[in-house]
Amino acid sequence: MATLPKPDESPRGRVSVVLGSQWGDEGKGKLTDMLAGEMDICARCAGGNNAGHTIVARVGAEQVETKFDFHLLPSGLVNPKCIGFIGTGVVVHIPSFFSELDTIERKGLKCENRLFVSDRAHLVFDFHQIVDGLKEVELGGSSIGTTKKGIGPAYSSKASRSGLRVHHLYDFDTFAAKFRTLVEGRFKRYGNFEYDTEGEIARYRAFAERLRPFVVDGVTFIHSMIQSNRRILVEGANALMLDLDYGTYPFVTSSSTGIGGVCTGLGIPPQAIGPVIGVVKAYTSRVGAGPFPTELNDEIMTHLQEVGAEYGTTTGRRRRCGWLDLVMMRYSCLINGYTSLNLTKLDVLDNLPTIKVATNYMVNGKELSSFPADLNILAKVEVQYKTLPGWQGPIAGCTEYEQLPETCRAYIEFIESFLGVHIEWIGVGPGRTAMIHRPNPSA
Repeated sequence: MATLPKPDESPRGRVSVVLGSQWGDEGKGKLTDMLAGEMDICARCAGGNNAGHTIVARVGAEQVETKFDFHLLPSGLVNPKCIGFIGTGVVVHIPSFFSELDTIERKGLKCENRLFVSDRAHLVFDFHQIVDGLKEVELGGSSIGTTKKGIGPAYSSKASRSGLRVHHLYDFDTFAAKFRTLVEGRFKRYGNFEYDTEGEIARYRAFAERLRPFVVDGVTFIHSMIQSNRRILVEGANALMLDLDYGTYPFVTSSSTGIGGVCTGLGIPPQAIGPVIGVVKAYTSRVGAGPFPTELNDEIMTHLQEVGAEYGTTTGRRRRCGWLDLVMMRYSCLINGYTSLNLTKLDVLDNLPTIKVATNYMVNGKELSSFPADLNILAKVEVQYKTLPGWQGPIAGCTEYEQLPETCRAYIEFIESFLGVHIEWIGVGPGRTAMIHRPNPSA
């Protein structure tokens, strides 16, 4: 097992959390990148390599600007002094782990002795990815639109108590026997698809030794960091509306993507959590199938897609786009209890003469009290909008809140007032530092 880093004796705060508040792709990576520069640990608590955070950072002695795509590894690794931790709630595809690690190290980001994996994390295997595709075919017209990274089938193995965890690799005879049983079960369910079981077992024997220096007791690791007052940042994957319990089920991911998943995915108590920052795009997007009440299908949608570069980091798929949905956001705020928000990609709205935000859902002339669980009801909603004037000019050069156009500030303050949550961070451009920090005067 890996040797734990020595504790830092200086006083720090509690665990800070960055969570997606919509359907993912809100731009969490940029804020994580900024905050990780001040953190000792950046941790993942849920999901797998279905996540996708793109960060542009300067690396090496010559400070060359380099693009990094993070999927499984914590994106806080762009800070060379920050430790990355993959927690128990994450499902780990080891070939992807090493492929991603090798790629970022080739680009000049050295991770030796600063990347760790919980021994309780479950493993994703290639057969899980095959099954993921087979399940989508099986669903036909009702397909979920997964990333086909094997995430759902791996969590299914975990929930059925037949999964394999990182620590199983270090009792390899038991691992091999359990692995054969697991694959045979999938053959019985889906037929004898092409898969080299014994070749995979041999490959994982080699992986086990390569992974050994990264493996830690996840509970001991994270609590030793908390007790030594390390500054810890939790990087959420996906977003609240893709949560297995609270998202638009069944068009969701297979993990707990909200604040509850932080506690269960890292093995920490609620009182350890400090600020919770919700990341919200200035409009709404989603990838894959599922309901989308404010979705557009006109020239404004095309504008949002093209100006906002709305293509998935993991899948490359074009994202569906629509107006900002404050009904959904109010529901997200209730569950995750954001202490502040990061409003991203506000500059994408620069040239629109008017901007709409959804404020109510109506069904048969009656307002719904919250975001409905029943997707049949959601399909019937008539969305009511508030129309606000646009600012029709570039904001990318603004570095202070007061420099934003008055109508832009009015848009921000309408969102803030509706949700009752302070907007602390405002993304005004695609650049790494194109972010306005707006401290809460009442904090």
